[in-house]
Amino acid sequence: MDKSVKVYSTPTCPWCLRTKQFLKDNNIPFEDVDVSSNQQAAQEMIQKSGQMGVPVLDINGQVIVGFDKEKINSALGL
Repeated sequence: MDKSVKVYSTPTCPWCLRTKQFLKDNNIPFEDVDVSSNQQAAQEMIQKSGQMGVPVLDINGQVIVGFDKEKINSALGL
């Protein structure tokens, strides 16, 4: 699978952990971007999503805010 998946998250966010676990369970490789320690990534996330809340997923340029299983499945073609 050649999908590009980026997860903007923080270490303390339970929905972020759930999102990442969901991707792992489905064998989806992803780049985990910690916006709590990376100000540039935080700005990038806000530009893409228009929000400060995490998690934000970028799946091949499709931005999904929050752990929305249906949208994530749809974007990944699961």
